[in-house]
Amino acid sequence: MRLLVYSHDAYGLGNIRRMLAICEHLLGEIEDLSILLVSGSPMLQGFRLPKGLDYIKLPCLNRGEAGKVVVKYLDTDVTETVKLRSDLILSAIANYKPDLVMVDKKPYGLQDELKASLNYIKHNLPQTKLVLLLRDILDTPQKTIMEWQDRHYYEAIEKFYDLLLIVGMPEVFDFCKKYHFSPNIAQKIHYCGYIRRQPRTNNINEIHQELKLSPEEKLVLITPGGGQDGYHLLNTYLDALALLPQEHELKSLVLCGPEMSTPRKQALFQKAEKYPQVQMKEFTDDLMSYIVASDTIISMAGYNTVCEILSAAKPALIVPRVQPSQEQLLRAARMNRLGLFQVIHPHNLTPELLMDSLLNLLSTDELAPSIQLDMNALPRISHYINRLFSIKESESKVSYIYPKNSPKLLLASQ
Repeated sequence: MRLLVYSHDAYGLGNIRRMLAICEHLLGEIEDLSILLVSGSPMLQGFRLPKGLDYIKLPCLNRGEAGKVVVKYLDTDVTETVKLRSDLILSAIANYKPDLVMVDKKPYGLQDELKASLNYIKHNLPQTKLVLLLRDILDTPQKTIMEWQDRHYYEAIEKFYDLLLIVGMPEVFDFCKKYHFSPNIAQKIHYCGYIRRQPRTNNINEIHQELKLSPEEKLVLITPGGGQDGYHLLNTYLDALALLPQEHELKSLVLCGPEMSTPRKQALFQKAEKYPQVQMKEFTDDLMSYIVASDTIISMAGYNTVCEILSAAKPALIVPRVQPSQEQLLRAARMNRLGLFQVIHPHNLTPELLMDSLLNLLSTDELAPSIQLDMNALPRISHYINRLFSIKESESKVSYIYPKNSPKLLLASQ
């Protein structure tokens, strides 16, 4: 079976990290599956790719000032670059002839670059199934509804998509209700829960030895995700270390993120030289292992990082991004009310408040959330994708496909 995955990635690492985790799980669960990933992520080659997956790298677009899309590297304008990307995607679909296409977040793709491909599938590959994958929160309801109406996304879902998979829970954010989905669209929706992440190594001592962590020290991990807008958080943390009481023995691992500008990165590395207990890194493709090895995490509220923190059940201090989208602010506020982690609004972020909050968090014995989050998104996505493959095979009068390790999963209603 052939799966084509579209992940536009105009900003940060979130989309590509999420889609790679899903692809890796699907390859382990569905027999004879091949995946072609189409993405504009500039960091795609920096990840370990599972066997059975290949990719087409699209020219990079990026989010400029006020959220405006710009060309990242090429000396071309946005219209030319979007046309080039659209043609590459259409060529990939026409030649690869996927049995199923999974689209991340935007029904028509970035700058509507999927429109030609969706129409091609409808008229030339009518048996190809289409799935739209949506994270738990997109933006404020008012902004999202207006954007989806203006871009005709509701109509696109009704016309083209067989299934909508939401990697979240209605108890955290009622996606269908908040974004005014029609009954026809609601019938296509399945909440899958959040994505549980596993560390590459279960040997915490390996991480502690790598970081030269003594038995008396506690490890604090600070990560701003991709890092493009993470300078303020990291700079404030380094300033806060000057306020650390002498009796506290902390070691800090600061990840700048691969998309932080070189001048800002250099400034942080230079400032960190004052603190021998601080280790600086640019990027890791195994953030989960470092989270598991840490005592506390300070981060922004990107979907993937939040899932990794929740998977490890670690105390965390979250400073969400608030512009140009309020997705992270909404996620942080809801999960804070559920007792899942502490939150500081970035407008209130000071070295003093950050250090006081960190010390309070380090003295907390265990978390006491008011909700048990469903972290089974990966097996649920596998189930629904496999079911679509089975429907396609049934339509073609070919035998059903079953997951490798859980043949009874297809009988589940959710």
